[in-house]
Amino acid sequence: MVIKSDKTVEKVFQIEIVETLSNLVEISAENEQEALLKAQELYRNEEVVLYPDDLIDTKFNIFKYD
Repeated sequence: MVIKSDKTVEKVFQIEIVETLSNLVEISAENEQEALLKAQELYRNEEVVLYPDDLIDTKFNIFKYD
C-alpha cells in the first residue's frame, strides 16, 4: 500500500546577488599605474561616487543551504 502525502519538503537556499556598477573617469597622469593610483584615491576619498544609474549588470548565484 502507498500513502501519498501532499506535503512538500522545502529547502533553504542562499542566493548571492552581485551588482556591477561602472563609470568612466578621465585621469591625467604620466603612466597607467599613476592613473590607476589617482583613480583609486579619488574613489576612496569619495570624490568619485557610483550611483544606481551606473548599474551595468546583476547576477544571481544560487547556493544550496540545508
